[in-house]
Amino acid sequence: MPRSRRAARAVFFLAILSAGVSPALAQSADPAWLDQLAAQLAVDEGCAVEYYLNIKEDELAGRKTFEARAQCRDGRQFDGARTEPATEFTITACGVQVC
Repeated sequence: MPRSRRAARAVFFLAILSAGVSPALAQSADPAWLDQLAAQLAVDEGCAVEYYLNIKEDELAGRKTFEARAQCRDGRQFDGARTEPATEFTITACGVQVC
């Protein structure tokens, strides 16, 4: 990850912590992990999440997994996935698919 993105993410989380808000608590009606995904997409991809598709919470080999497709306000879509104990999502851009 480029240094500027890491720095931006660090500043974001420091601002949350200094405001006395735990990043593990949901700041919206969504589960906390969707708020975390939205924050990471904002920093890494410049994506303002409009809504989510295919939200999945599951367990694999005793570890929690989280997956969702995010629709950005500008029309782009990204898939985000995380398996605990990881703290960051793996984000991939969704391209054009032909069936």
